[in-house]
Amino acid sequence: MDNKTDDILRRPLYVYDLPSEVLSTLEFKESPAEAPEALPLDPTPTPDTSNSLSNDNLTGAQSCSLCALAFTSVDDQRSHQKSDLHHYNLKQKLRGNKPVTETDFESLIGNLDESLSGSDSDESDEEDDKPESTLTALLKKQATLASRSANTKEASGRSGSAPMIWFSSPLLPPNNYFGLYRAILTPEQARNESEVVEVLKRKQLAPIPAPKPNPDGHAMSAAYKGPHIFMCMIGGGHFAAMVVSLPPRQTKHASTGPLNKEATVLAHKTFHRYTTRRKQGGSQSANDNAKGNAHSAGSSIRRYNEQALVEDVRQLLQEWKGLLDTSDLLFIRATGATNRRTLFGPYDGQVMRANDPRIRGFPFSTRRATQNELMRCFIELTRLKVREFDPNQVAKPQEETQTKNAASKPAKPVTPKLSEEEETALLHTNQLQAFVRRSKLPALLSYLKNNHVKADFIFQPADSQQNHHAPTPLHLSASQNTAPLVSGLLLKAGADPTLKNKEGKTPFELAGDRATRDAFRVARDELGEQKWDWGSAKVPPAMKRAEAEKREERERREIESKESERKKAEEARLKLEGPKVVERTSKTKGILGGGVQKTAQEKREDEARGLTPEQKMRLDRERRARAAEERIKRMQGGS
Repeated sequence: MDNKTDDILRRPLYVYDLPSEVLSTLEFKESPAEAPEALPLDPTPTPDTSNSLSNDNLTGAQSCSLCALAFTSVDDQRSHQKSDLHHYNLKQKLRGNKPVTETDFESLIGNLDESLSGSDSDESDEEDDKPESTLTALLKKQATLASRSANTKEASGRSGSAPMIWFSSPLLPPNNYFGLYRAILTPEQARNESEVVEVLKRKQLAPIPAPKPNPDGHAMSAAYKGPHIFMCMIGGGHFAAMVVSLPPRQTKHASTGPLNKEATVLAHKTFHRYTTRRKQGGSQSANDNAKGNAHSAGSSIRRYNEQALVEDVRQLLQEWKGLLDTSDLLFIRATGATNRRTLFGPYDGQVMRANDPRIRGFPFSTRRATQNELMRCFIELTRLKVREFDPNQVAKPQEETQTKNAASKPAKPVTPKLSEEEETALLHTNQLQAFVRRSKLPALLSYLKNNHVKADFIFQPADSQQNHHAPTPLHLSASQNTAPLVSGLLLKAGADPTLKNKEGKTPFELAGDRATRDAFRVARDELGEQKWDWGSAKVPPAMKRAEAEKREERERREIESKESERKKAEEARLKLEGPKVVERTSKTKGILGGGVQKTAQEKREDEARGLTPEQKMRLDRERRARAAEERIKRMQGGS
């Protein structure tokens, strides 16, 4: 490729002002199987930061990571979680689809018919007079459209014309092609693709001096007769329109390319009205049709703004009527029946007709209606694309493509079907573990007896983390420090204390307090040395029940005595000194010399700091026991 050719391809190629070197070498790419239709139309798309779903910065309590929204209050967040937008995105996630933004959801809702209550339907259900919700109507419509699309494809065998027409040229490197949007051609021009090169040659326009538009953006002159196109977008309360001249600007340095300068805009205008329900999606009119008229101040404002937007748009179209009537093409994006009626009526003084053959849709994704977005779309439509295509990647029949797509999707994990024995084992596991955690000894013993389950039943699945540590009821009871359960399983159910978990520990070694360990020693005494290999079970020498009860009573009295002495000392101090209040500083946080008197919760946290989980549980039980005794004393004193 020589330097001249490289310079030609380096600059943007304007469809209506192509260099003769390019135009003379174009050749229609006939084989649709080799046309690179599936390649992206814009290799470097501009990110839409205003309308993208990104939850990188949406973390915290008052946000919704699914819908990528943040809220100023918890009430707003709760309201959003009840909204149609949130419920629709939940449905999307369950179906493996991406969630949609507020604007996208408004567009989807806007495309629904004005009556969402089903009153226009031929069928009625006398037993259900409640109008269906906006979300229900949307999901039904999408299912219907998907069914129709599948039937149409099955009947026709093809999904319609591709949005682009491709050309080969010796100026391009191997496997590279020029692309042209089919939308800028008339149906007659696009129908005979073999002559599209000649059509493109006839579309070339000579540069003209740039006309001067009015400063306010209104139509410069209704008498302007040069080639031009009209573009507009309306949706979600946003409206943007623009009339653009097609001939390139006349410049001193034509070689720099026409798109290096801004296009000649003959007229432009944007409107925005607050018409959509914040954080809920859908217009006010769609909500009124679904649920009846709301009576809030916001709903009244939105209804007024919807009507005001209609009047503003129709008045603008009337002012631009001369330019619209002489436009070569009309590119329009109107989401929803309400917005389409705004443009196409019927109404008195109607400017545009829905059946106008010049009307086109945008053959690519668009964003919020703004002047900048219209200019981006104009450049996208009128630039000749250059794409690379690998001829080895020839399009395959539909069946093979579907097979490939199915194979490329990650296979969902298949849950193996459980046998009857495995299901029964899982049921026993859930029941027994529930009884142990709730310290229900009679219920546990009754379940073992009635269901003929051994006391040494192994919890399932055995490889789970919890069952790895505590595989039997006795292991779990010991780890939970429930002495009555340990005693009942050993003495009444005949549990084996020598069984070890996957870590090689016996039930006794999992006991975290003295009362639970004493329960093993008492069982050793009452069952006898011959019953189990107590040494292998790591259980210390036997202990008489009376001795264990005495020791427990002694420890209880010692705890009560210490607590009583502490209370007496505190009462004496209070009589002499009064309540002790110290100032808090940012550094000491309530230690000596700083801080207000600690709360009960802070004191409990200080006492538990540094203790093991088992010690914390024991301390908590002692606190509850003291509190219960205090309540009993107060009740006895009151009587």
